Amino acid sequence: MRQIRKLIILFIILLIWSVGSYFQLWNSYIIPSPKRVFYAFVMLLENGKLLGSMGVSLKRVFIGFLISSGIALPMGIIFGLYNTVYEYFKYILEFLRHTPPLAMVPMIILWFGIGEVSKIVIIVLASFFPIFLNTLKGIRDCNKEYIEVGEVFGLSHYEIFKKIIFPNAIPDVLLGLKLGIGYSWRAIIAAELIASSAGIGYLILDAQQISRSDIVVVGIISIGVLGIITDFCFSSFMKGYLKNREGKIDERYL
Repeated sequence: MRQIRKLIILFIILLIWSVGSYFQLWNSYIIPSPKRVFYAFVMLLENGKLLGSMGVSLKRVFIGFLISSGIALPMGIIFGLYNTVYEYFKYILEFLRHTPPLAMVPMIILWFGIGEVSKIVIIVLASFFPIFLNTLKGIRDCNKEYIEVGEVFGLSHYEIFKKIIFPNAIPDVLLGLKLGIGYSWRAIIAAELIASSAGIGYLILDAQQISRSDIVVVGIISIGVLGIITDFCFSSFMKGYLKNREGKIDERYL
């Protein structure tokens, strides 16, 4: 019953969309009918364009996400442990955090060209800060009393980090990674608008240039569905891991 309730709004939107299209309440070019979108979906499946585009976008998202994680996690840990070091970089990081990756596209093209690298850079910029800031928060929020207990037992700094600080930060780290994947998907369209010849972003842009709004809708829905599937897989992993580790799950992290 709970799962059905979650789908009620979706059913209502589909109903309004279908009825409005049937009675031609709006321009079919601006909002194509569900039937047209379905036929476009079948056509793209049959000619292989949809799956091919999804595969290219999926590859770019995961490469960008992995690179972003490889940079943001160590930085979050180091800056969380050494606040003095973080103070030196704080304002430049805040500047970059408030600068949308789209605003940097012209410079990214100048620096990295129009190949794959520039697309990956945009995804890295978009997903870096959710991972970095959550890791930083997790490391900083470790209960000082636990650290003092570790010191009383004669643990070294490395042992305190390994046995107390990092395990305490894991829920925040996982939450940051989950948000980072979501931001990667949000950035993929902007990334693939840079002289791309493949991917969902290219599919959408190409469809827009030939006035195929039905294909544009298929591309938008495909991005959303891929994002939901990725989020579901990561949330399931988080749920299983945290339940095994702590015996319960804090809803804030799901």
